Amino acid sequence: MNETIVCVVGNVATPPVYRELPTGPSARFRLAATARYWDREKNVWTDGHTNFFTVWANRQLAVNVTASVEVGQPVVVQGRLKVRTEVREGQQQWASADIDAVAVGHDLTRGTAVFHRAAKPEPPSTARPEPNWETPRSAAAPDVRDGEPAQPGTDTALVT
Repeated sequence: MNETIVCVVGNVATPPVYRELPTGPSARFRLAATARYWDREKNVWTDGHTNFFTVWANRQLAVNVTASVEVGQPVVVQGRLKVRTEVREGQQQWASADIDAVAVGHDLTRGTAVFHRAAKPEPPSTARPEPNWETPRSAAAPDVRDGEPAQPGTDTALVT
């Protein structure tokens, strides 16, 4: 497959927006990634251009991102890059860079974090009840236990 996989380091620019969809949980947030370079003339680090990405997370990643990520925190995002351009009526053309996230984590070069394993999600409630697999007994066939006919009102299971 010809996909562009990227790893972007930046700061969370907007709070995660969580939605429950028919396909499962989904969350999105904006990520600001600013390039920094060493200015030799001034002898200081200088901020360059800032790129903004919309990060999309799905399923369990969406739940964990919503519970873990806050505005201003430094994060590392890995995922598939999707660049879209669109022209809306009466407006000029604009471009959007989205990342379909595979992994999101805090940037530990700029702080510390404590990891908590997420609880396993509950199984879907659409599970069907277990069918009754027992075959109904025929009234014509006598029940036999150890070679003797069964007495009325007793357990009729065969013992081996």
